[in-house]
Amino acid sequence: MDGALSSRPSACPACSAAPSAEQLADAQAPKDARLFLSLPTIHCAACIAAVERALNAYSGVHEARVNLTLKRVAVEADPEVTAEDLIAVLAGIGYEAHELDPGVIAATATDRAGRDILMRIAVSGFAMANVMILSVAVWSGASDATRDMFHWISAMIALPAIGFAAQPFFRSALAVLKHGRLNMDVPISLAILLAAGMSLYETAQSGQHAYFDAALSLTFFLLAGRYLDHRTRAIARSAAEELAALEVPRALRRRADGTEETVPIAQIAVGNTVLVKPGARVPVDGVVAEGQSEIDRSLLTGETLPAFAGPGMALSAGEVNLTGPLAVTVTAAGEDSSLHRMADLVAVAESARNRYTSLADRAARVYAPGVHLLALAAFIAWLWISGGDVRLALNIAVAVLIITCPCALGLAVPAVTTAASGRLFKRGMLIKDGTALERLAEVDTVVFDKTGTLTMGTPELTNLADHPRRTLEIAAALAGASNHPLARALAAAAQGAGIRPASVTELQEVPGHGVQARLAGETVQFGRAAWVGAETGTQTAAWLRIGQGAPVAFTFSDSPRPGAEEAVARLHAQGLAIKLVSGDAPGPVADLAARLGIADWTAEALPEDKAAQVAALADQGHRVLMVGDGLNDTAALAAAHVSISPASALDAARVASDIVLLGNDMAPLGEVVDTARRATRRIHENFSISALYNLIAVPIALVGLATPLAAALAMSASSITVSLNALRLR
Repeated sequence: MDGALSSRPSACPACSAAPSAEQLADAQAPKDARLFLSLPTIHCAACIAAVERALNAYSGVHEARVNLTLKRVAVEADPEVTAEDLIAVLAGIGYEAHELDPGVIAATATDRAGRDILMRIAVSGFAMANVMILSVAVWSGASDATRDMFHWISAMIALPAIGFAAQPFFRSALAVLKHGRLNMDVPISLAILLAAGMSLYETAQSGQHAYFDAALSLTFFLLAGRYLDHRTRAIARSAAEELAALEVPRALRRRADGTEETVPIAQIAVGNTVLVKPGARVPVDGVVAEGQSEIDRSLLTGETLPAFAGPGMALSAGEVNLTGPLAVTVTAAGEDSSLHRMADLVAVAESARNRYTSLADRAARVYAPGVHLLALAAFIAWLWISGGDVRLALNIAVAVLIITCPCALGLAVPAVTTAASGRLFKRGMLIKDGTALERLAEVDTVVFDKTGTLTMGTPELTNLADHPRRTLEIAAALAGASNHPLARALAAAAQGAGIRPASVTELQEVPGHGVQARLAGETVQFGRAAWVGAETGTQTAAWLRIGQGAPVAFTFSDSPRPGAEEAVARLHAQGLAIKLVSGDAPGPVADLAARLGIADWTAEALPEDKAAQVAALADQGHRVLMVGDGLNDTAALAAAHVSISPASALDAARVASDIVLLGNDMAPLGEVVDTARRATRRIHENFSISALYNLIAVPIALVGLATPLAAALAMSASSITVSLNALRLR
């Protein structure tokens, strides 16, 4: 925050060392219920549409957003809406749902689902190998009774194996068909059943050919494709999941009699005392009551150096206690903790709709009925062309059913969004708005605030000894009424020197200018140079004027944030125009601009001046990224195409921004635009991959050049290709 004095909440020493996650989340506390449900049985865009349509139609639900990559739905609803209500709604349309407990589900669901698929792959693969051995005998010339015997043995192996291994497809398809809906497991199940049924018919009729090996191969490769897709999604684990994984399910609580007990986090209440041993993760938000230690905040803030923690210091859930035992008085736990609310915010952002998501949804919505109509048309056409050859017509129809599955299209956007948000989170950038990546990719101009943004915002008074005691007493009285960084620095320096504030009356803050009061019948003012009638100097300064006397300057020094020079250089290298707009004096602004290599700078800018500059750039057709931290930056942050604030910023600035920089290091800011541009390119590439796949694969299937097995391989390959392309962001 630059220039004029304005209100800013005080920060505890711990927060100054590394901003607390609670600072980030406090202003974001949801007014309505925000519920997350795990959806283990969804697989395609038709599932997304069905789930969202059903939930959005439920009374009290404001918005439901499905994240296919994470297999979850985020629901914003009235407080009286419960997870049980929504689970019943989804059960009514054939979908299994569970309330998402990040401390348990996020840690186990992925592994459990993967093990289940692997077991079914093993069963289908073993059966496929045995049936293929039997098929070799038939292909080698076995005939009549011998051939029939091998076919029946194959049937006894294949049918139970298919019944077990293909259950994920069958259960999903049956659940939606019961309620008159379609998803992409319907054509897959139909294809498997047709292949197995046709083989059983041929065996019963003593036919020369049976296709049990093909039915098993189809099941095996479809499961293999689903497992590979499952693994790529797990690798692209989102920032929300990473935050949720930091939550501790149990805590060591101190009883009233001094003994200890281990209890679930759900039983921890505000005011309890929990014990955190060295090496353990902090389970709650709280204040250190006893002990001293060092705290690792790197996973939450990106800070690599440990922060000191002692009595009175604030801690956040998810931080790691490094060296000494601590007793912590609980201020928030479980769903009320800052860590949990941060995870909720990010999950909502990752599930948000952008124009690419809407495009994919519209395209995928017509696929489910279209696939079945296309397969039916292929069957009828080939039945007529082949002169009634049912086997050939069925084979082609099955291939069409499988090869046209739009799984790749359904993954095109969420896989990229999840990978990009995870990458930025690891670099210390927390995305609050799901459309921020899309807008960041369009940015061509970056506007920086100075104090608290490019600098640490913790100035130190440099000329205390130059002023008489009475002047210092008056200045301390006025500075104590503001939480502006310069005012705080002066008040702290005066207190440290034993200066007691003067007694003043009619104390009043003038937004954008400073603080004034009455003293012995005179007006006293403390604030920016132009307001008190002083000439602007070359240093960062706040000015005091007593009555009609000459203004006197209090000068300050401030240091650039770590990584600021690197961030500006990287943004320049990406072809972005850089501007520095500050409320500070021309001298310090010019010095910082020269040091960081910023040629275009403006000093002594009022809050309305910053917003006006951003608006003017927008009117000229520029896409502006605004980076600021103070109350006087809020209007500019809101007016920008996309905005970023440090975690140490004022609450109002964090609310107005789309992305939060978690740590003190500015270096990650240098790659945020590049990552967004790469994410957009990956989305375009994924759309192209999906379109190219369908342009090539569908005609091949329709003209009879693709077997059901080849179709299964092609469909799985397209989904995996899209997921792997998204993972290139990681």
